Amino acid sequence: QVQLAESGGGLVQAGGSLRVSCAASGRTLRYYAMGWFRQAPGKEREFVAAISRSGGSKNYADSVKGRFTISRDNAKNTVYLQMNSLKPEDTAVYYCAARDGTIAQVMGHMYDYWGQGTQVTVSS
Repeated sequence: QVQLAESGGGLVQAGGSLRVSCAASGRTLRYYAMGWFRQAPGKEREFVAAISRSGGSKNYADSVKGRFTISRDNAKNTVYLQMNSLKPEDTAVYYCAARDGTIAQVMGHMYDYWGQGTQVTVSS
């Protein structure tokens, strides 16, 4: 099993940048494909980005493509989401998730482990 802990959320102005991190404990992250999801108040959880187990394949939601970058550092057992050109509509709780597989899946139900989330608020 793996335990996930997000950090790095906060308040930022529109147009700004923020990097959120997901640190793993327990089993090493190199066995997992990883994803980031978000949930805004009153809305369904939605896919943001995913990275394959090798790091060679990445998927992004259309709404963040070109602005967000997912990366992983298996030596540090950490996955990152770099968020640039932030918009107020990016405001949400951001969750990282791990799946025991190779492919960067976009569907939340394909993931086995979830963190507690970190709040990102973008002011206009």
